[in-house]
Amino acid sequence: MPAFLTSEIPAGNELLALYDAVGWSTYTADPERLVRAMHGSHLVLCARDAGTGELVGLVRTVSDGQTIVYVQDILVAPTHQRAGIGAVLLDSVLQRYDAVRQLVLLTDDEPGQRAFYESRGLTEAHDMAPHPLRAFVRFI
Repeated sequence: MPAFLTSEIPAGNELLALYDAVGWSTYTADPERLVRAMHGSHLVLCARDAGTGELVGLVRTVSDGQTIVYVQDILVAPTHQRAGIGAVLLDSVLQRYDAVRQLVLLTDDEPGQRAFYESRGLTEAHDMAPHPLRAFVRFI
């Protein structure tokens, strides 16, 4: 079933179901924190099943709206993957932030991730030309 996009913060139970479906248990371990994170985001876009209205995908950003946008989460329920929903979500972010100088995203090192993000016009930091970049992270 095709999906449609909305700009909304989903209910907590919907968030937990989606994040659980993709195995992101770090988020679901503290549901209240996940809901607060959504409310603190610059943009939250949801993909909903056109037939049922079920939340099947989500992208959220952290940004100043001018010079930097960080794609914090992009996820699609396993039952709806490979249907173009992730591409629509990411393309919507890219269009909304087309004048923002830097778009940053960290992702797992899984097969297909690189090909997907490169197909949307992103480049791995160490592949930037003419000067490669380094990315540094800290997880607690």
